[in-house]
Amino acid sequence: MSNAGLAVRYVRSDLHTNPGAHLALTALLLLSAFLMATGAMVAERLVGSIDRLFEIAEPPDFLQMHRGDLDHAALDAFAAEHPEIEAWLIEEMLGFDGAAVGWQHAATGASGDLADSVMDNLFVTQNQEFDFLLDAEGAVPQPAPGQVYVPVAYQQSYDLAVGDRLTVRTDTGPHQLQVAGFVRDAQMASSMSSATRFLVSEQDFEDLEAAGGGAPEHILEYRLTDGSSAGDLQRAYEADPDLPKNGQAVTIGMIRLLNALGDGLVAVALVLGSLVLVAVAVINLRFVVRGTLEDEVREIGALRAIGISHRQISALYLGKYATLTLLACAAGGALAVPATAGLTQAMQVNYAAAPAGAATVLVPVAALGLLGTLVLLLCRQALRRVGKAPVVGALVGGSMLSERQTARRARRGAARARRHRLAAYSGTRVNTFLARLDLRADLRQWALVPVVFALLSVLMILPMNLLSTFQSPRFGTAMGAPEADLLVDLQFSPDLEDTRTGLLADLERDDRVTEVSVLATELREVPGEDGWETLRVQVGDHHDAAVQYLHGRPPGPGQVALSVLNAQRYQLAVGDTLPVRPAGPVSSTDQASPAVVSGVYQDLTMGGYTAKLPGEPNPRAAGYAIYARVTEATDPADLAAEYADRYPTASVIQMAEYLDQTMSFVTSSFRVAAGLALAFALVVAALISALFLSLQLKRERQRMGVLFAVGFSRREIVTQMRTKALAAVAVGVLGGTVAAAAGGQHLVDGVLVAAGLGITELRLFPQAWLVYGVYPALLVGVGLGVSVLTTARIRSAQMSRWLRG
Repeated sequence: MSNAGLAVRYVRSDLHTNPGAHLALTALLLLSAFLMATGAMVAERLVGSIDRLFEIAEPPDFLQMHRGDLDHAALDAFAAEHPEIEAWLIEEMLGFDGAAVGWQHAATGASGDLADSVMDNLFVTQNQEFDFLLDAEGAVPQPAPGQVYVPVAYQQSYDLAVGDRLTVRTDTGPHQLQVAGFVRDAQMASSMSSATRFLVSEQDFEDLEAAGGGAPEHILEYRLTDGSSAGDLQRAYEADPDLPKNGQAVTIGMIRLLNALGDGLVAVALVLGSLVLVAVAVINLRFVVRGTLEDEVREIGALRAIGISHRQISALYLGKYATLTLLACAAGGALAVPATAGLTQAMQVNYAAAPAGAATVLVPVAALGLLGTLVLLLCRQALRRVGKAPVVGALVGGSMLSERQTARRARRGAARARRHRLAAYSGTRVNTFLARLDLRADLRQWALVPVVFALLSVLMILPMNLLSTFQSPRFGTAMGAPEADLLVDLQFSPDLEDTRTGLLADLERDDRVTEVSVLATELREVPGEDGWETLRVQVGDHHDAAVQYLHGRPPGPGQVALSVLNAQRYQLAVGDTLPVRPAGPVSSTDQASPAVVSGVYQDLTMGGYTAKLPGEPNPRAAGYAIYARVTEATDPADLAAEYADRYPTASVIQMAEYLDQTMSFVTSSFRVAAGLALAFALVVAALISALFLSLQLKRERQRMGVLFAVGFSRREIVTQMRTKALAAVAVGVLGGTVAAAAGGQHLVDGVLVAAGLGITELRLFPQAWLVYGVYPALLVGVGLGVSVLTTARIRSAQMSRWLRG
């Protein structure tokens, strides 16, 4: 018979002989392949969707948002001085508070407004040069008078449809618009952008502008011949004192990162989960291979004795595991296709449907190929024992060990027997004592269970810890925001100072408000690589804000606190000095005063580039952030609604709702990841427990037969096996829980630093009762439940036959 025919017969026979073990192992490999392929496909689809959106929409390589007057001559001069600018434009916008924008469903008559949204609602017209807003088909829509195209985020949040009505409340009355479609925005797709754009006609924009009630804003946008030089252009822009800077500056790299971060986290979580499962699969595969070789040692010896080489024997076993791996990769890849379609459905709504290309097939195939290669290489390494096994020892002694190894193992076994003689045991729990002795004697075999359950514990706990952290009210203080119940955001407007004065007076008189702090947003200038650069600062009293600092403390007189990204940008640490001067055309080097860096904090707002200065607000402040804490009997949401009605030009938001909506791009992703991690961990725990215990029962048949022969009951033998299983599972779960609590912080910090978001250290806020109570109990319960089911067969087994092994 040919080698191929022999291999096929062997694989078929072995799969039929041990169907349970091979089925469990194949299922584990299938889950690993499924996660690996799904993660790779989601990542490829995400990159393709964003690339497709950017290709059609042509977002700017650098933009500067601004509120206030423009110096057109300075902008023209700046563009003329920089030949790398391919095109540039000024986009005019009108910002309306969410409470001023109402909607009504045409089909049902249901109505509401956008008051519960923390996004800035900006009405714009379609650009003609670049930075286009796109409809569902990827076309550049041109709304007719009376029509509006609504952001897809609001379509999903309020279940809007074409034909619904949108009403904008202006100073002269309501302005009616009909929803003609929904737009994708390459520039403001992420919830972290804090703003979103509505597309209207030129006529409606002029009518809204003339009607009053909207805050005028501008975006100064630049397309470059080489997008990689956006950072250089930003530094040159900020170094020019005549250019408008009353707003956030953003480069194409940050736009792409924020767009990709939400769905990208799902892909990263799937790949990381797959790597954990691959590690579990590899550990179990090694255990299965070693166990199979030990069980079939005499057959291997016979094959060696009749002249079959160890390479041919290894090829037989490798063929079997190659077959299982191939089946698992094929099935996992097939299942990944519909799973990817479900996971990327929202992605295609927000971005664009990426066209299928060679990468669509090659990326998941490469991921599966890498997984299969890794598994087979480790199988091959484990099968090296076949070539080292002595033929006589395999045939006569039933051992893969050499004479020297056998003697050494016998000496160790005798030493353990002398230390743990049953006759010397004086306790009453004989079954527990025997279980403990077995665990010590077979530690290398039983170590598989705690290692696997430790990995599964980490897989379950880390995504949930991240989810609870981003949902925690304390998350804001770790990201540079003061601890508060209400946030009042006042941006540039003609009556800015009057609004601030009146609102502060009302808050101070309100018995429901306990603490009020005011931070003014102002502009300063500091020395950079190409001269003086603009630095956006928050001015006020920072000592009572309860903001968490990575290093140092809040700023006092003559001091400044910097965000992480600004500290890295200017290469400063606590104790260093930074010259600071007022911003504007009248600025001079003589006005600069040295400020000592008092502390470094983390910040996600304004692209992560912020600073804090002590002192009283300047009357020329660009805006104010007012934080208030309320009494326990007061509902912050009701109070926010009351002050929003009283001051229409102020954005009054419940702080918890602000953080929830701003971080929704992260929390929605981690909610998916946490659910998948929990489900897969429990399934894998059941598979591994069943696989290991089935093989272990087969291996220990002779020992259990001896125990039965000397007087131990079936119930006692079952108790010993279940005790060993429960102990191994509990140790693994405990170890994994401790590892996730102690080391998970460093792993998360490393990923966030690599993302470049301005977060270098993320303090986790876990739901302790869930991740350190319920989750470990679930894993232990699965392990115990499977052990009960698996060992139940002992009660009906013919124990006398087990004496023969």
